[in-house]
Amino acid sequence: MKKIFLYMVFSLLLFAKVHYAKVEPYESVTLKSAVSGLVLDVDLDAEGRMVDGKRVIHLDDQLDRVNLDDTKKSILFLEEMLGINEEIASSLAETVKRQESYYHRISKLSTASKTQKDNAYSAFASAKTQYLSTHEKIVSLKKQILDMQYKVAQLEDTIRKKSIILKKKYLYKLLVREGDFVGVGTPLARVDDASRAKLVLFLEPEELKDVKQRTVYLNDKETQYKINKVWRVADEKFISSYRAEIYIPAPEEHFSELIKVELK
Repeated sequence: MKKIFLYMVFSLLLFAKVHYAKVEPYESVTLKSAVSGLVLDVDLDAEGRMVDGKRVIHLDDQLDRVNLDDTKKSILFLEEMLGINEEIASSLAETVKRQESYYHRISKLSTASKTQKDNAYSAFASAKTQYLSTHEKIVSLKKQILDMQYKVAQLEDTIRKKSIILKKKYLYKLLVREGDFVGVGTPLARVDDASRAKLVLFLEPEELKDVKQRTVYLNDKETQYKINKVWRVADEKFISSYRAEIYIPAPEEHFSELIKVELK
């Protein structure tokens, strides 16, 4: 019995290995430019602070805005032309209907000459051709409007991407300065999601057994936290260890505090 007790104590000590983890932001990302352009403004004062709803980088979008305004005006002109042609088509449809009716009536009259019948058919065919031509123009105008609307969406998207606006993010570092020219994929800023925090541990293989069911102790105090994520492939840097993360609330003041972690 004594041996069993000592074995249990030894096992507990084995799996209660002490780790030290730094309090890190939940996620860190490098924002990269989705468009090309000249950097007009960089908010250096926002660096190292939480930013919410504020533009921190502005790329030159003047020509895009002019293009957008002209494109919207072009759509209005095309829509006006479309309306006019739809009215013309409506009138021509009535004309075609009347000419067709007249042609069918006169073609059955034995008293009508061949010339009268030919003229009636020509008038009907001409009216129908005009109607079809106008209808074709209407289809073309609708296609042009769709193309212009797509262009508007593209320009609005480009303009939006030229203003880097952060929402509830910690701006760790700005990677460009005013006057720089950036291309697609150029790193712009390092941003942290500081809405919550994480502790990163590197566990030995024997610590992985039932690891998500273990009690987490932080600085010798029992907590309700659990191991949230475990990598089942050994870490590329610590080749004999396995990465694990514990998610905790964001600290009230500063990140980077070193915390003692035990799993029991």
